[in-house]
Amino acid sequence: MSIDIQKIRNDFPVLSQEIYNGKPLVYLDNAATTQRPVQVEDLVASYYNQGTGNIHRASHYLADKCTAAYEATRDRICEFLNAQKREEIILTKGTTDSVNLVAYSFGERFVEAGDEVIVSEMEHHSNIVPWQLMCQRRGATLKMLPMNDAGELLVDQLDELITDKTKIISVTYISNVLGTVNPVKEIIAKAHAKNVAVMIDAAQAVQHLEVDVQDLDCDFLAFSGHKIYGPTGVGALYGKEKWLNEMPPYQGGGEMIDYVKFDGSTFNVLPYKFEAGTPNIIGVIGLGEAIKYVQEIGLQAIYDYELELLKYTEEQLRKVEGIRIIGEAQNKASVISFLHDKAHPYDLGMLLDKLGIAIRTGRHCADPIADHYGITGTARASVAFYNTFEEIDLFIKAMNRVVGMF
Repeated sequence: MSIDIQKIRNDFPVLSQEIYNGKPLVYLDNAATTQRPVQVEDLVASYYNQGTGNIHRASHYLADKCTAAYEATRDRICEFLNAQKREEIILTKGTTDSVNLVAYSFGERFVEAGDEVIVSEMEHHSNIVPWQLMCQRRGATLKMLPMNDAGELLVDQLDELITDKTKIISVTYISNVLGTVNPVKEIIAKAHAKNVAVMIDAAQAVQHLEVDVQDLDCDFLAFSGHKIYGPTGVGALYGKEKWLNEMPPYQGGGEMIDYVKFDGSTFNVLPYKFEAGTPNIIGVIGLGEAIKYVQEIGLQAIYDYELELLKYTEEQLRKVEGIRIIGEAQNKASVISFLHDKAHPYDLGMLLDKLGIAIRTGRHCADPIADHYGITGTARASVAFYNTFEEIDLFIKAMNRVVGMF
């Protein structure tokens, strides 16, 4: 199955605009935020234009309409991830919110002084800091699974890193800096062999490849809407029912309660125990439409096309004088981080922008990776299925022009 790139481009009119005196926009910052197809934007606009109602607790038409659409997104995510039960899908503000939820609630229930948590050296800050805070609060120790200079995790070291004090491992599926696709199924198997839970940060994964939580056997998995062609401020957390039932609520408020008294409260059933207050209702509905859009194209077709595009981009970028690519893992997806031997990443990004090329520069919320390589940051180009080989040629042409200035 192949993708119809022209049809897809028509669904993203933002990509056809011209900026800076008629230069075509080439958007290569997809690891940070993807653009949204008209199907998502039109659906979101229709819910704002035709009226909204707060979900679950009202009995009128608008509330019923929004409740049905909101819960339909939960069902779609359940199918999308192949979760066993819809009650295992918690709707959140995104991956960061989901990691904080698990770090807090899992930590409160299962982590004691002297226990251990393991994260990897290539994690985004949002999969490090919540665990640090929890460890400080609970008196636990945060340990790090290192990587080699190619940007591949040294998974064999888990055999020694995991002890009888280890309670949970949290690791990214795909690195937002290196593009490394980690062997998460192997990591999960090693952890489960020693009765250790595993959380997967799939923020950079679900839009690029098929994710089956039952096949992986992960205990928790999180992703964000704005990286899978949906609205910002929404996302989802998958958690095995056995854990979620034991974990205390992360936040208190409306919806997550069963009955409130001044001498104590009882809490709602799953998944609502973890969904306090009025959520981003229309954003969640938009997320459901975004996932539907991706499913209709087909994740295998998306993966195959993006892999060809990624390989072509790397091949062409290596021909640019003075370029060093950071992250040489055998198994990569979507992301290329690079440096130039004379130009600072910020200067590259700023000058490319004036030529219509949108990339990202900096440390990408992953300080330990920069520290590993002894660098201040990188320039990063990240592709999506709506990018074209012609756009990559424009990117390389612009790179050669910019590099010539130095």
